[in-house]
Amino acid sequence: MASRLRRALLAALVTASVVAPLVGAAGPSEVPAPTPVALGPVRVAGLEHRYAANREGIRAAEVMAARHGDRKRARALRKMRGASRHFLSFDGRNGGRAVEVYGDLGRARHIAVLVPGSDTNLETYGRFRDGALALSRELGRRTAVIGWLGYKTPGTVAPEVLTTGRAAGAAPRLAAFVRELNAATPRARISLLCHSYGSVVCARAARGLNAADIVLYGSPGTGYDDARQLHTRATVWAGRGGNDWIGGVPHVRIPLLGTTIGFGTDPVSRRFGARTFDAGDVGHSDYLKPGSAALVSMGRIVEGLEGRDA
Repeated sequence: MASRLRRALLAALVTASVVAPLVGAAGPSEVPAPTPVALGPVRVAGLEHRYAANREGIRAAEVMAARHGDRKRARALRKMRGASRHFLSFDGRNGGRAVEVYGDLGRARHIAVLVPGSDTNLETYGRFRDGALALSRELGRRTAVIGWLGYKTPGTVAPEVLTTGRAAGAAPRLAAFVRELNAATPRARISLLCHSYGSVVCARAARGLNAADIVLYGSPGTGYDDARQLHTRATVWAGRGGNDWIGGVPHVRIPLLGTTIGFGTDPVSRRFGARTFDAGDVGHSDYLKPGSAALVSMGRIVEGLEGRDA
């Protein structure tokens, strides 16, 4: 009886710690969108055609959203289809998926793949894009940033944000995308930068992944006890800002009603075994803010410079 009460109390603490600091509704209501055109694997030689095809797909989704009466979605899509935008893929259905390139992917020797956390969707895409642009500007020449919104992220006030369920579905898609990227850019050094719930996705995708770095930032945990359980040759990094509320989340895993609540070991702890980096005093949503210590550190990781003597 005491054990059951303890588990229930811990579950309540996890829920309160994740939900209480956040405001906002759950994911967006379903908005009709066309089935995307099948474009095949990413190939450098066909990038311009791919970008143009996805621009037309976004335009078609904008028209359908407007006819549906969702002006907010239509406005977001209108911004996304600008001539300077470069999408490797786009799917407006079921909350939306989008993979966007910042920089010259064909010439890049260092590539950062950003994997977002909860409440990232087509309506909030501008926030995700701002971080990608800031990282792109931080990096040197012959680098590219890819914003990978390749899964339906959980809402910050939804029960899915407390379990690995969404991550389990997203991880195979992320792994497949990285394999495509390896084939298309075989000489590039690829780093995954995984924010908040995105770190759970990256951890699930890590086994056998051909990447130089897996960077966990603002992470609630990964669902694994230590970095060795990720079974990856990549260097696993972890960082957390001094003002990030995620540091107050209990690092537990609790079996409850047929699922497991929480993500276990703190990734910045010595027990987890990741290499830590300076994230300064940023808050949970500020890691990629221009001028932040976290942005500088992650830029150095992407370019293979972090940990070297100056």
